[in-house]
Amino acid sequence: MSAGLDAAREALGAGDAWLVGGAVRDRLLGRSCSDHDIAVAGDPERAARAIADAAGGAVSFALSKEFGSWRVAARDGSWQLDVDPLRGATVEQDLGLRDFTVNAIAEPLGGGAPIDPLGGADDLRAGRLRAAGPASFVLDPLRVLRLVRISCELGLQADRRTLELARGAAAGLAGVSGERIMAELRRVIASPAPRKGLELAGEIGALGVVLPELEQLRGVEQSRFHHADVYGHTLEVLDRTVELTLPGGPALSGAQALLAPRRAAIAALLAEPLADELTRGQALRWGALLHDVAKPATREVRPGDGRVSFIGHDRAGAEVAREVLERLRASERLRRHVAALVRHHLRLGFLVHEPQPLAPRTVYGYLSGCEPVEVDVTLLSIADRAATRGENAGPAIAAHFELAGRMLDDALRWRAAGPPAPLLRGDELARELSVEVGPALGRLLEELSEARYAGEISTREQALAWARRRLTDGPPAGPRR
Repeated sequence: MSAGLDAAREALGAGDAWLVGGAVRDRLLGRSCSDHDIAVAGDPERAARAIADAAGGAVSFALSKEFGSWRVAARDGSWQLDVDPLRGATVEQDLGLRDFTVNAIAEPLGGGAPIDPLGGADDLRAGRLRAAGPASFVLDPLRVLRLVRISCELGLQADRRTLELARGAAAGLAGVSGERIMAELRRVIASPAPRKGLELAGEIGALGVVLPELEQLRGVEQSRFHHADVYGHTLEVLDRTVELTLPGGPALSGAQALLAPRRAAIAALLAEPLADELTRGQALRWGALLHDVAKPATREVRPGDGRVSFIGHDRAGAEVAREVLERLRASERLRRHVAALVRHHLRLGFLVHEPQPLAPRTVYGYLSGCEPVEVDVTLLSIADRAATRGENAGPAIAAHFELAGRMLDDALRWRAAGPPAPLLRGDELARELSVEVGPALGRLLEELSEARYAGEISTREQALAWARRRLTDGPPAGPRR
C-alpha cells in the first residue's frame, strides 16, 4: 500500500470518502498501483490539503477547475492521489456515471465492504468489459478509446452491447483534445498487444477519427516484393517491433543469432526514458506505426512494367509523422525522434546493395546521418525487412540481417562513445588555413571527422595536412557515403 493511501486513510478515513476506479480494479486483479482516485462527499480541496498535511511534504494542487478535481503528489514522484467530488448525491450514483463496471467499484476509506452496484467484480472474474450505462460514452467520448486501452492492457473482452455503444459514439472523439487522445493512444501503443488495440479501434470506428493517416493505408497495394497492402504491412512491422522491444521477448524468427550477442546492450538502450512518459523502445513502436504513412500520397505505377513505387515516402512521411504527433500535442523531442525514424528507415536497405563489408566512410555516413536514432532505426529496418515477404524474400532478408548485425555493432559503439573527437577546433582550422568561418569550414570539419573515423588521420598534424590537400586538390579518392 502506498504512503499516499496511508495518508488518505489517516486524513479522511472517518468521513465520507471512498477509494474508487482503477486502483480497486487493479487490486482485485492482483496488480500493483501507485496512482489512486478518491471520491469525497465534501470539499475536494480541503480533503486534498488534509492528505498532503498527513503525508508530510506532499504537494496539492487543482487538477481540473471544471470538475473540481485536486491532486496530491509525493515530491519524489513515488505516488499520487486524485481527489474528486462525488458525481451525484450518493456514492452509488457516482459509480453509475463512471465508464465501465470494472471501474465502478468503491471501497470506503474507513473500512467496510466494497460497494459494487453494477457487478464490476463479477465482470473482472469473467474477463468482461462492460459499459457502466447506456450513456457512458456520450458523457465522455474519450471512453471509446479507453475501451481499447483497457482491452490491451488488461486483456478484457468488451461485450457486444458495449461495442455497439462505443461504435455509436466514436465520431465524438473528434471533439476531444489531442492531449487526452495521446494519453490513451500512448498506452495502447506501449501495451503488450498494440496490434489488437489498433484493430479494435478500427472495428469500432475510432481509428479513422484519431489516426486517419493509418486508416488510409488500407487497400494501398504494393509491389511484388510485398505480400500485404500498406496497412497490413504496417501492423506486421509493429508486431515485429514489439518482439524487439518487449523485455525478454522472443527474437525475430531467423534473427536470433543476429540479436543474441547484442540483446543486453539493445535492451538497455530501449529502456532509456525518452519523452512524454515513453521509453526509446516505446517510441520505436511509433516509428513502426508511421514509417510508411506517406505511401498513399507517393504511390505511382511505373509505365511499361507496371511496377508500383513510393519514391520519397521516407522524406514525406517524416513530415506527416511530425504533423500527426503535433496534432496529438506530443513534445518536440518525441516529434523529432519519430520523424527521424521515419526519414531514415530505408537507409540501411539501400546499403545492402553496396560492396560488403561496407567501407568505413559509408558506415560513418550512415551513423552520422541517422544520429541520434542510429541504433533505433537499424532495429526498425530489421522489423521492416522481416515484414516484407513477397518475391525473393528469403535471400533479401538474409542479406539485410547480415548487414544489420554489423551495423548494430557499429551503431552501439557510436552510441556509447559518440562521433570521433575533433582533432582541431573550427577556429584553429580557420586560423591555420586562413579560411573564413562559415558553411565551407563546417563541411571541412565534417570531412575531417569522417576521415578520422575511416582511420586515415589520427593526429592534429595529419588533420592539418589532410585539410590543406583537401583545399588544394579536392576530395580524397575512395568510397564516399
